[in-house]
Amino acid sequence: MWIDTHCHLDAPEFGPDHEGAVVARTLAAERGVGLCVIPAVERSNLDTVRRLAHRLGDAYALGIHPLYVPRADDADLAHLDAALTEHRDDPRLVAVGEIGLDFFVPALCEPAMRERQIRFYRAQLRLARKHGLPVIVHVRRSADVLLKHLRELPTGGGIAHAYNGSAAQAKAFIDLGFKLGFGGAATFEPALKLRALAAELPLDSLVLETDAPDIPPHWLYVTAAERAAGQAQGVNTPAELPRIGAVIAGLRGLAQEALAQASTANALAALPRLAALVPVQR
Repeated sequence: MWIDTHCHLDAPEFGPDHEGAVVARTLAAERGVGLCVIPAVERSNLDTVRRLAHRLGDAYALGIHPLYVPRADDADLAHLDAALTEHRDDPRLVAVGEIGLDFFVPALCEPAMRERQIRFYRAQLRLARKHGLPVIVHVRRSADVLLKHLRELPTGGGIAHAYNGSAAQAKAFIDLGFKLGFGGAATFEPALKLRALAAELPLDSLVLETDAPDIPPHWLYVTAAERAAGQAQGVNTPAELPRIGAVIAGLRGLAQEALAQASTANALAALPRLAALVPVQR
């Protein structure tokens, strides 16, 4: 069994009524994906991801994504706290996320916006601690700062989503009880550093994800020139996870089944509430 630890099945690419998500999820299940984790990104989709997770038999996380911090306010943090309280006994609520810091987008790198991101990030770390949940963190060109605040407000672990930092930063996350998420980006042969990390990091530190509909693997990626010529970008879905896993297994010299087993165990360790949701194998 595979677990997709990060996919946005509520995204517009899957249709306004999420029928595309149902189709994609059914195909993923046929390919051996037993569970998906659907993270929220802002106040407006907290209820959406919860309802969708229940509809699909999956898990969800609640949080405010750093890309959405510019339009968030303190009332949104209060609403998030209230939602975490209201649904604290929901077994499908497995983490606070997607939260974190993004120092890649230029507008988010302005001093005032960096500080605003940090304030929202720290507030959500406190909520994770309050509610006894791990976190799913977005870390893009921000690992050192993100780690600094994690050390000050430890959550006991979680997942560093779409990991693309250094080996030293990876060790720092692992030392704080985190697993590292790898997905479609590792399927591109020019991604030498990332592929080396996927191959060399301890096996018990890796979890797999698609970030669907984003971060498509190389077989779905369409270049800017091809898009200009009218070719549509391929939509990433959880159904691609086993093939992504096959690439990473190949990088490590492992059988696919061995990576599926290990990455599933790692996901359950990172997000302990997932264990109660694992389908019975027959």
